[in-house]
Amino acid sequence: MYAVVKSGGKQYRVHPGQRVRVERLAESGATVDLTPVLLVDGDTVLATPDQLAGATVSATVVDEGRGRKINGFDYKAKARVRRRWGHRQAYSTIEITDISRG
Repeated sequence: MYAVVKSGGKQYRVHPGQRVRVERLAESGATVDLTPVLLVDGDTVLATPDQLAGATVSATVVDEGRGRKINGFDYKAKARVRRRWGHRQAYSTIEITDISRG
């Protein structure tokens, strides 16, 4: 059984026991519930909102961290405008504990 869940504007295909890096959700050790977009159980596919009304995907936040640094540079010609900036995306590693059909 697997489910397609949505978190942080992205979709992930997950199954029980899998670890996934998603955008920051909660503190380490917290339990979170994700709403599935699509749920597949063998030959049965649940995809309509009525079928997915009670379905949940439970996960535990295992770790937190930050991604690699992205360096950027803004420049405007003939205006003496130059700006350097950097960004490191925060993420959480979650472990899928249970997928329930509801």
